[in-house]
Amino acid sequence: MNPGARIVVLGKQGAGKGTQAVRLSRHYVVPHVATGDTFRAAVRSGSEFGHKAKQYLDAGELVPDEIVIGVVRERLTKDDTTHRGFILDGFPRTVGQAESLMDLLLPRSLDVVLNLEIATSEVLSRLASRRVCSDCGANYSVVDNPPRVRAICDVCGGDVVQRDDDTEIAIRRRLELYERETAPLIEWFEKRGLVATVGGSGTPDEVTDRLVAEVNRRKQRAFGQTVG
Repeated sequence: MNPGARIVVLGKQGAGKGTQAVRLSRHYVVPHVATGDTFRAAVRSGSEFGHKAKQYLDAGELVPDEIVIGVVRERLTKDDTTHRGFILDGFPRTVGQAESLMDLLLPRSLDVVLNLEIATSEVLSRLASRRVCSDCGANYSVVDNPPRVRAICDVCGGDVVQRDDDTEIAIRRRLELYERETAPLIEWFEKRGLVATVGGSGTPDEVTDRLVAEVNRRKQRAFGQTVG
C-alpha cells in the first residue's frame, strides 16, 4: 500500500481538479475531502458546526469562515484522515482558512499544494462540453466522457443537463473571480515552499502521472525515502 499523503488541490473550474482529486485519493488511499460533500455530511449528521452551517445555507447566505473552518476541522479530526492523510478539494479558499488549516495540522504540515494549471481557451472548450447530473452532481463530457445512456446519469439515473451558467461570458467571469481570489492564497503557500504548479492539459492519466510524480518528489525530499 502507498504511504498516505496530505494534499491540497487548487485549480480553476474546468481544470479537472475534482477528477484528479478523486484519482489521487485512490492512489494514496486517503479520503477525498470535497468541501461541498463535507458540508452536506455535517448537516446530515447534525454536528455542532453542521447545524450552524445549515442555518446559513437555508437562509441562502454565505457561511462565515469560522463555521467553514469548524466543519473542515470536524472532518479532519476523524481517524481516516488523521492516520493516513487526505486530499482537500475546495478548501482553503482564503488566506485566513489556510492559516487555520496549518494550525490544525500541527505538528505536521501539508506535503504539497498542487496548483493545476490550464489555459483559459482549454477551460472554455471543456466547460462548453460539460454536462452535470441534476440529482447527484456527477460530471460528464459530451466529448470525452458521455453517460452510457444519453442524458441519463450512470450513477443515479437522474437527468444529465448543461448548467445554465456554462456560457462563455459566465465562465470568463468565474475564472476572473477565481484568479483574483486565489492569487493571495497561492502566494501565501508559495512563501512556505508548498506550491507545485502542474500542467492540467492532456489525458486524465497523463495529468495524474504528473501529479503523483510531483507529490512523491516532495515527499521523498521531505522524508529522505522512496515512496510509491
